[in-house]
Amino acid sequence: MTQITLLDGGMGQELIHRAGDRPTPLWSTQVMAEHPGMVQGVHADFFAAGATIATTNTYAIHRDRLEDTPLAGRFEALHATALAEAKAARAAHGAGRIAGGIGPLGASYQPDLHPASDTSVPLFAEVARALAADVDFLILETVASVDHARDALAGARQTDLPVWLSLTVSDTDGTRLRSGEPLEDARAVAAEADAVLINCSAPEAVTQAMLIIAELGKPFGGYANAFEMITEDFLKAKPTVDALKARRDMGPRAYAGYVMQWVGLGATIVGGCCEVSPAHIAEIARRLRAVGHTIV
Repeated sequence: MTQITLLDGGMGQELIHRAGDRPTPLWSTQVMAEHPGMVQGVHADFFAAGATIATTNTYAIHRDRLEDTPLAGRFEALHATALAEAKAARAAHGAGRIAGGIGPLGASYQPDLHPASDTSVPLFAEVARALAADVDFLILETVASVDHARDALAGARQTDLPVWLSLTVSDTDGTRLRSGEPLEDARAVAAEADAVLINCSAPEAVTQAMLIIAELGKPFGGYANAFEMITEDFLKAKPTVDALKARRDMGPRAYAGYVMQWVGLGATIVGGCCEVSPAHIAEIARRLRAVGHTIV
């Protein structure tokens, strides 16, 4: 059968659940600073569940996100901590690859906050270089517009690493980016990536989008979230995950069912985003092996 790369699940939400702290706009970055070792523990649990990739807890470590917060000035130190915890988990597990996760500038799901190219490309490049020596490839996550895709890729390509591009689409229309642009409009930029994915969108929307990115002829896949629809409250300035609720119909068995649909469409890279736990990843691994796929 097919060789499948199994990504991990939602680091940020796992940290929030485990820490028991009220979420802040810094999300998992704050938790990592206040609870040393917890990130390594989450990575370890995802590896134990069957994931072959640990995505670094660096999604929100951008200079613009740290400004005017207690973590301002800790850009380099936070990257170093996130990388050390991922590497320690991999060493303990004895196998696996590390993906350098790079999230949006400004805020998630708000492409109108994306800066002009002359500002954004150097910022993405700085993060890519901070990760490059310690990861196997870079993954540009929750990319919500064509401009964001172009600029993030331009920054990441200033390293020699493979770059995976992960786009986010409307929860109600998987043929459109969260910017409202047709997903088709991102094809030319996406063709420059080494793999193309859809993430942090409703599983149903990921299935729709999968049909479009499959036509690029590149390795492709997806990792959905298990939130209810992204709310208007969430799209206010400095959002926290308090504004979002987990779907009650998206337990491990239900979520794995969507993942198996994607594999049926030709996806070879799958996993989970927000609210997808080690239990979800374990069920995906079980289902993949049960039908004869090899997890690599």
